[in-house]
Amino acid sequence: MSIPLAPITDPYEFLQITLNADGTLTRRYAFPLSSAEPNSNISQVLSKDIPVNPSKGTRARIFLPKQALNPISPNKLPLLVYFHGGGFITCSLDLTMFHEFCSNIASELQVIVVSAGYRLAPEHRLPAAYDDAMEALHLIKTIPDDWLKDYADYSNCFLMGTSAGGNMAYQVGLLAAEEIDHLSPLKIKGLILHQPFFGGVQRTESEMRLINGTIFPQCVSDLMWELSLPIGVDGRDHKYCNPTAADGFIDLEKIKKVGWRVLVTGCDGDPLIDRQIELVRMMEKIGIQVVGHFGVGGFHGLELIDSSKANALHVVLKNFIWPSM
Repeated sequence: MSIPLAPITDPYEFLQITLNADGTLTRRYAFPLSSAEPNSNISQVLSKDIPVNPSKGTRARIFLPKQALNPISPNKLPLLVYFHGGGFITCSLDLTMFHEFCSNIASELQVIVVSAGYRLAPEHRLPAAYDDAMEALHLIKTIPDDWLKDYADYSNCFLMGTSAGGNMAYQVGLLAAEEIDHLSPLKIKGLILHQPFFGGVQRTESEMRLINGTIFPQCVSDLMWELSLPIGVDGRDHKYCNPTAADGFIDLEKIKKVGWRVLVTGCDGDPLIDRQIELVRMMEKIGIQVVGHFGVGGFHGLELIDSSKANALHVVLKNFIWPSM
């Protein structure tokens, strides 16, 4: 699928947001939302919300495949902790596209998904989202929730995210690797970076080639980083944005030390692909067990809206999570 090129001159209007004088955003977009369904008679997956930190307004949504309730299937299921996208400044876990994405993963892969919400920038600049994600991990390992306690295999946990959520899966993975002894009984086995959102000061070939792409123009990416990075840092080469700059190899050693596997997915219709491939090459260079899965064509967020592409992604995820099957 080709992406028509047309200059985007106002990233605020593109995102349907307004920056207020006090530094907050007015978000005008009206994406469809989906409520949790803890007692659904139609869906193959049950879902429910749990609070993470009421004082921060953070919560998580658990997706449980109904098949897990079958008494003749006593084996517990892998636990997938998921982080939604939105450039750190938009979206939430109850957007229909993220709700359905997680529900379908839970059903097709037979895993329990916990979609962990987080506070948005610029009201809460990074590392607030990473801190919220770590708080969710610590809650998951201690909360006396029947769905998790009875059906989740805490010893087989994966961190996954899409776009900005893919960035979070990586950055939160680095934090979790340093706190591995404090996360028990959670045992993280791998990181899944689905079209992860990274950037940098120096433009890559794919960023230049798709600079005016109508799906994810470069000016929108730049604005997202401008509004989400901590004030006063060294711009888009900060480690939150550019994991291949500065101390990138030092951070990657943390993942190598704990022995986690990593999956990075993307496509060449996404301006972010060059940065994703560069990260994979860095991981390969120091001996991390990494799988890079990159398709031809497509665009950023493709699997969120194209069911056939989502089904193909499910196969890749299944092979990564269930490698012996």
